[in-house]
Amino acid sequence: MGGTPEAGTGAAVTAEGLGVRGSHGWAFRGADIAADPGALIAVEGPSGSGRTSLLLTLTGRMRPTEGHGGVGGFRVPQQMARIRRISALAQVPGVNELDPVLTVAEHLRERALLRRRFADSPRGLLRPRRDRAAASRAAIDAALTSAGLDLDTLPKGPRTAVRDLERLEALRLSIALGLIARPRLLAVDDADLKLSDADRECAWALLREIAEDGTTVLAVCSQAPPGAVVVRTARTSAAGNGEKAHETRKAHAPATDRHGHDENDENEEGAADALAETRRT
Repeated sequence: MGGTPEAGTGAAVTAEGLGVRGSHGWAFRGADIAADPGALIAVEGPSGSGRTSLLLTLTGRMRPTEGHGGVGGFRVPQQMARIRRISALAQVPGVNELDPVLTVAEHLRERALLRRRFADSPRGLLRPRRDRAAASRAAIDAALTSAGLDLDTLPKGPRTAVRDLERLEALRLSIALGLIARPRLLAVDDADLKLSDADRECAWALLREIAEDGTTVLAVCSQAPPGAVVVRTARTSAAGNGEKAHETRKAHAPATDRHGHDENDENEEGAADALAETRRT
């Protein structure tokens, strides 16, 4: 698993016994995953069950306390920096949120500039400014097409502020921003939150299309769609008694929550602690 991954392909994702613990307890524990490149992976579970922490761990942004895995041929936790380079975050509340006062165009331009600054090789930075601008426009156009976001249909076109977007439009924008970097793994938090049934179907169809085009998609949700590789999270006890909190399966019908009776919020605090520690490093 330590070889050089092939660029431009989706990232295979594996995990064995992954867990993250903060000072208040386990955010999640016992995550087992086996997903091929270009898979649609759904992290399914109730709010507060460590779904976002698992997403951040698999994108190299949160170091696990126990267990190991791999993303695109890079090892977890030994090669987290490399995993960050091949992965991108769409929306992750508290980590990578859209600014409601900025326009769609401003978000896209900012993301393209950041990608050009941090992703281009030294030789790329020496290209004529016109060529670099053209490459940025091409990357934006390709990302918008993949995300299914037509700027001309927005209330004020590209000058529409984020606060004026419908929920599905905002989701499409966040996905487009993530795709500008042409990642091998795209992560989306709360993929089905506050969506109508029709919009939820559109969102899953979009994410499935992105996966079928070759980019592995990791999406946090309350209910996984049929055909996804599902990692199901459950609230863990504050004592951290070693219960397995995750299982990997193909989604066909909603499963019952084995620990639905446990409303303990200690694991939410554990996730917050772990994320805070990650931001400091």
